[in-house]
Amino acid sequence: MPLRYNDFMQINHPAPDFELPDLQGKLHRLSDFRGRIVIVNFWSAECPHSERTDRSTMTCLVQWGGEVVLLSIASNRSESVREVEEAAVTRRLPTVLIDAEHVVADLYEAQTTPHAFVIDRQGILRYRGAVDDVTFRQRKATRFFLEEAVEALLAGRLPKLIETPAYGCAIVREI
Repeated sequence: MPLRYNDFMQINHPAPDFELPDLQGKLHRLSDFRGRIVIVNFWSAECPHSERTDRSTMTCLVQWGGEVVLLSIASNRSESVREVEEAAVTRRLPTVLIDAEHVVADLYEAQTTPHAFVIDRQGILRYRGAVDDVTFRQRKATRFFLEEAVEALLAGRLPKLIETPAYGCAIVREI
């Protein structure tokens, strides 16, 4: 049974555009990346699940070259910009955007970190959910949903699996 998202967040429909600053204050719009596959990943400096999936995602990103863009969005109210920047540098994340008021997290109905959304070259949402199949009961990944979705798009196909429940640390909206 598909998860219920707002009307703006339907698979195979345009992903909602947004604009957020990066760690240097430069504004980035999702629509600026049209023509490339975009991974929008709600992310945390503190969450061990984000740290774990950053490693696998960065390995894939290197293999994919410039065809795929990773936008890591920091929406946790409990994390300072300094904490976010330190983690981003340590993990070598290319673009970390600050969503201090969790406006984009709310728009995308992101609940956890990580919570990934894959958008095709035309700006259409093609996948949302978990990066991999790790859960409380299954501690080692055997399937990499995010990688499968991106690889399908790179091959000119639609992903077979378009939605999974996100798994990770809750996004902190209030402190």
